[in-house]
Amino acid sequence: MQDGPDFSHERALGGSVAGVDEVGRGPLAGPVTAAAVVLDPGAIPEGLNDSKKVPQAKREVLFDTLHEVAQVSIGWADIDEIDALNIRGASLLAMRRAVEGLPHAPSHALIDGNAVPPDMPCAATTLIKGDARSLSIAAASIVAKVARDRVMVALAQQHPGYGWERNAGYGTAEHLAALRDLGVTPAHRRSFKPVHNILYQANN
Repeated sequence: MQDGPDFSHERALGGSVAGVDEVGRGPLAGPVTAAAVVLDPGAIPEGLNDSKKVPQAKREVLFDTLHEVAQVSIGWADIDEIDALNIRGASLLAMRRAVEGLPHAPSHALIDGNAVPPDMPCAATTLIKGDARSLSIAAASIVAKVARDRVMVALAQQHPGYGWERNAGYGTAEHLAALRDLGVTPAHRRSFKPVHNILYQANN
């Protein structure tokens, strides 16, 4: 049994298959980010895996390589959309936008998780733990992770003190302490409980 993702799911579906994944459901700040990647079976980069299992330096290299050898699209849902739709709805929206942004419409989308976004522009199949099973989804997880991390580094420069360049907006002890000491920024998700509670306390 092979350890790590392979291309068997894409081969079984046939045609042009886009792997789709998202990152950033859990953080208290920043957008949710999705990517769609259509790999060329003859030019699959070495080292693709679930982004959490790939070191940052390797992710950065793979991000650039994938843009050279594959079809890549990144989709976003911003803080206002997260607060309006809830994080699940915003994640599905970002996934659909990623697929819609591909230079050529795929015949099929292979989506990490258990939910197909509404109004998809092509047929779609879900795959639980897909980033560990499908090379295309693994590629999408890496692209989405690098893209979102870069946005959080930029936001950290605009809003110093929260450690977003290190914690990517997740609710670490450093981030929660800064929320209490420095307050809520425009980049924070107001519908998320730790942020909501601080706003509530500030208004009472």
